Amino acid sequence: MATLGGQLRRSAAAYPDRTALIFEGHERHYRALNQEVNQGAHALASLGVGKGHRVALMSANSDMFIIALYAALKLGAIVVPLNPRSTAHELRHLLADSGAGTLLVGAGLDGALQGLDGLDPLPQAVQAVSLAGAPGLADLAALSGGMPSSEPETDVREDDDAIILYTSGTTGKPKGALFDHHRMLWVGHGMGSIGVGTFDRMLHVAPMYHCAELVLFVLAGFSVGATHVVLPAFEPAAAADALARHRITVFLGVPTMYQLMLGLPDLSDRDFSAWRIGFFGAAPMPPSAVERLVTALPDIDFIQLCGQTEGGPAGIYSGPEDVLSRPDATGRWPIANSEMRLVDLDGNDVATGVPGEMIIRGETIMKGYWNNAVATQAALRDGWLHTGDIVIRDESGYLTIVDRMKDMIITGGRNVYSLEVENALAGHPDVAEVAVVGRIDETFGESIVAVVTPIPGREVSLEGLRGFASEFIADYKLPRAMVIRSLPRNQSGKILKHVLRAELEPTQA
Repeated sequence: MATLGGQLRRSAAAYPDRTALIFEGHERHYRALNQEVNQGAHALASLGVGKGHRVALMSANSDMFIIALYAALKLGAIVVPLNPRSTAHELRHLLADSGAGTLLVGAGLDGALQGLDGLDPLPQAVQAVSLAGAPGLADLAALSGGMPSSEPETDVREDDDAIILYTSGTTGKPKGALFDHHRMLWVGHGMGSIGVGTFDRMLHVAPMYHCAELVLFVLAGFSVGATHVVLPAFEPAAAADALARHRITVFLGVPTMYQLMLGLPDLSDRDFSAWRIGFFGAAPMPPSAVERLVTALPDIDFIQLCGQTEGGPAGIYSGPEDVLSRPDATGRWPIANSEMRLVDLDGNDVATGVPGEMIIRGETIMKGYWNNAVATQAALRDGWLHTGDIVIRDESGYLTIVDRMKDMIITGGRNVYSLEVENALAGHPDVAEVAVVGRIDETFGESIVAVVTPIPGREVSLEGLRGFASEFIADYKLPRAMVIRSLPRNQSGKILKHVLRAELEPTQA
């Protein structure tokens, strides 16, 4: 049966001398990479990691992220990728909820562990293992050095659980979407249907803990034997240089990345002749920015993706011709191996031009939320994933998201849920009420705005709010602006966020 680890082994057998991974000048061919992964798997096994164990992986983009990922997968462990910018409060919830007994920590992140000491003890013991030689921690590379390079003797099957991807929900607490090897492998099949293949060279600058980069490009790419160039983080000039120098053929960037690269004065001086496909997604891209992109890089086929973590990600996309003709649309076609419908509250299909909730089903849809049957039943109904996105289809079949039932804000390609931010801000001693909404931002897609009602007689500043909330949520979730006002409510007492959003929209001339 096919597995993610088995696909890496197959690629190593088929293309042993092909370059598999390049990171900070260190190049590994497929045979060597697979052997190094095997050594990592034996090292993790020596620490007690086995089939079904949850292994949290918190690291910026690196070669060790990939080695640790596949080492755990080859043992049949369930990998839990975590945002390396998580605060101690966020990290504690993710570890407790997943039940991870092992935490693999990337470079510069061992300090996050110290923040756990002041919080309530975790319900389970967690062993921390460094991916970068942090003092006082076991080190995966050092442990791997004396291990055999043979395949670990484990019985991992296609229907075994493989990955838990955490995504925030309306409760304000992240929920873990669970996937088995089968579902993740089918995502790779889908990428092949839109032109990603064996001889491609991929550049990874989007965070690899995120569903889109991890599943659509890392896992799918190693399954077909593609070459992977990894940068630790995004910087416009460095990304543009890497695209040219490494003869990259396939690239995924969030809209903010593309817009910042378009701002480089010497962008046209680089040789992008190998670059075939440019994917963008994870956040709205203004039509004007799409038009600038296709004008500046006319020889590249651009594909817009709009998916959901719970879908694996499945959702909708626009092909190159669609991007050119309708840069304002969110998508036109269901992502491969999935079906899509727009339905009303009763589950009936809506007519053209009528808003409806987008629901999807297919081979890649999550098994459910980890240890959360109530949320699973709400999201998965009769085999369909209810996305919470309100979408309109026009007469030509183009699809546009017009609202999000879950009040999600997408800023710089990262999903931020308003309730999570509100919960962090609400504890401020001078805040009586707070609502968080997104405002259109040309660079980040949306920026986070806190609408605050202070306690009578108290004063609240944006700097004070940010400083208070930074102890509880990651920095990119902090508000960039603040408005002082009473919160509008309906007769049931619910806050009217659409009123707040309308007030924040740019005034039309």
